[in-house]
Amino acid sequence: MSTWVEQVSSSHRLQLATTAVVSGLLVGGAIIGYQNTSRRHRVHELKDSIPDPKQKHDIFKINEFGAAAADGSRSTKEDERGAALAARARLGDYDEELILEQLARNRVFLTDEGLGKLRKAFIIVVGVGGVGSHAAAALARSGAGKIRLIDFDQVSLSSLNRHAVATLADVGTPKVHCLRKRLEQIVPWTHFDCRNELFSGATAESQLAPWTSDGQAPDFVVDAIDNIDSKVDLLAYCHKHNIKVISSMGAGCKSDPTRVFIGDISSSTDDPLSRSTRRRLRMRGIKEGIPVVYSQEKTGPGKAQLLPLPEEEYKKGDVGELSALPDFRVRILPVLGTMPAVFGLCVANHVMLSISGYPHEYLPSKSRDKLYDGILSGLQGNEERLVRAQGGDPLGLKIAVTHDDVGYMVEEVYRGRSVVSGLSTRLSLLRWKKPETGFVDNSIQGQRVSNLKLGDLVLMTKDEAQRHEKEVLKGDKTVEDLYDEKVRKLVEARMNEERLYRAQR
Repeated sequence: MSTWVEQVSSSHRLQLATTAVVSGLLVGGAIIGYQNTSRRHRVHELKDSIPDPKQKHDIFKINEFGAAAADGSRSTKEDERGAALAARARLGDYDEELILEQLARNRVFLTDEGLGKLRKAFIIVVGVGGVGSHAAAALARSGAGKIRLIDFDQVSLSSLNRHAVATLADVGTPKVHCLRKRLEQIVPWTHFDCRNELFSGATAESQLAPWTSDGQAPDFVVDAIDNIDSKVDLLAYCHKHNIKVISSMGAGCKSDPTRVFIGDISSSTDDPLSRSTRRRLRMRGIKEGIPVVYSQEKTGPGKAQLLPLPEEEYKKGDVGELSALPDFRVRILPVLGTMPAVFGLCVANHVMLSISGYPHEYLPSKSRDKLYDGILSGLQGNEERLVRAQGGDPLGLKIAVTHDDVGYMVEEVYRGRSVVSGLSTRLSLLRWKKPETGFVDNSIQGQRVSNLKLGDLVLMTKDEAQRHEKEVLKGDKTVEDLYDEKVRKLVEARMNEERLYRAQR
């Protein structure tokens, strides 16, 4: 040992090498110590930023706990230049001839008068995801003067397959600011009002309020919400306050653009979101008068569909805790990126034509009015035959079921399919069970009225209905004798569902 020390002390090179090794160890230790301290500090900061689970959360401030700046202030030099140009343009520092040149194709199509109406319009887009972003972008590019964007959500990586303008750089930023920032670079003269908020019935009055600077009321509202509670609140508010609105139904699990229609909500079919929306609006006394964009495409083998949650998720506890917000969706719908764009552009097209006054008559979807009339006529005949079979006089017999009731039972309750076979052709409504007190309500003086109620009805094919009438309603068999447990449980579930909605109407 002494020999090595002597060698080191006598050798200049060994002294330098030893000094270097010791210095390296000291620096390395200092770096590792600093990294560990910084890591512990960041972990503590992160833990401190997470709200207490017992604390009541303000869902309107959800972005404060995410990666996004609440005002979308994360920007590049290009964004800053675009924002500066937009600020000047909105103050009038932009050549009118340049604006008209940019809008030249719309101008010759809609005429000066129509384009002028669109440029003065105030449009609100609620929900700026796949559908809403395309609708807002098309409206802005076409000359809409004032656009309010309402959405609580942030751009995610999975948004990029269908969002109109979002890029990788926008991931983690509020969708409303992402959209505004990009559109300002295309139409700097358009005025935007961004509300990074969740829409609800409680906030509808302020969120759908007139434009702040001049008090202009909204000319049109676009509903591109995919949460059923918020959607119904929005449509009901607009209907009550006579605000023009168009609603986008579900684009998820759809792939056929030739089956997309624009029509009244009362006529939309084959869409679970539309069905749920119609039901809840009926409870608020709204049956029609709201235009919607919807798809008539039916599910089938090999087609995308909403998959059930794995059983292990249910075993973990309340699956509602998996949603981003209370009463919000838990499962993610498969979405082909092109279909939300189709829906959004159809929405924008309708708004532009309506505001500008351009004539528009849409190809109607396949009407089912004749189907409902036929089913109602068949139900009337069935009740008359049952009264006659019991020795009664069916002349003048009335049933308390209307054309609208038939549509409601066929589409909403039984989904347009027989409870026995699941077939959707040659359908018929009739009683499920034979009543114990006969088929006529004798409590009404001077009237011969059937005691039939909506909750008594089931949907079958005509062949199945003939057998059911013969063996159950006229014969001695019971439904337990004729149908297996699967059919009986389905009927019970549908009747309970109808009873629930009827009680809330």
